[in-house]
Amino acid sequence: MGEILIELEHVGIAFSAGRSVVGGRFWALEDVNLQLRRGERLGVIGRNGAGKSTLLRVIADILAPDRGRVRRAPVTCQLLSLSLGFVPHLSGRDNAVLSGLMLGLRRREIVKRLPAIREFSELGDFFDQPIATYSSGMNMRLAFSVAIQVEPDVLLIDEVLSVGDAEFQQKSGAAMAQRMGEGQTVVLVSHDESQIAKRCDRVLWIEHGRSVLEGGRDEVFAAYHNDLHLVADKR
Repeated sequence: MGEILIELEHVGIAFSAGRSVVGGRFWALEDVNLQLRRGERLGVIGRNGAGKSTLLRVIADILAPDRGRVRRAPVTCQLLSLSLGFVPHLSGRDNAVLSGLMLGLRRREIVKRLPAIREFSELGDFFDQPIATYSSGMNMRLAFSVAIQVEPDVLLIDEVLSVGDAEFQQKSGAAMAQRMGEGQTVVLVSHDESQIAKRCDRVLWIEHGRSVLEGGRDEVFAAYHNDLHLVADKR
């Protein structure tokens, strides 16, 4: 087993929910436990609103828990998410530099990688245009291209592998497979179970902000599907 990079113990995250909710707070995560080890490929499943995207933001150290504890080794995390954009008024080039700096690279290191980022993203002249002019697919191309080049310790992917044209999906999938073969630590959130089955060796199922089951793919998928059927039968 690899060393533990990030550990969550009974983590909860609350957001302001206005007067319509008792107490004025909504718990996006209530009680999540997780150990992420170096070289691990973890898939996260659950229904819409289960807290999957919030969980990735906790792992990335974007959100601090309102309760519970997070322990982390000194590692860098890169979150790829369509809902977590770049700085809109900056160009793709400038956002790539900013992302590299946030991951701890020296400016000259990320500048040396800009040609490779531009080439992989296939953005052409748009690489020097403001992100505000990008489509969601173009945002994904840039985010993925930066992550592949700057090589974070932990790569967090939130429903982005199915965005964009088929050719780039194949290209990004091949790059992901190569990185995973080299021991990249990955956490993948996706509603596409085939993506998780193909790329992950362990799965965490969360529901209503709580950890339900964590383990091998077959075990967790079987329990999840059984729960889906039970809920459907009650309707």
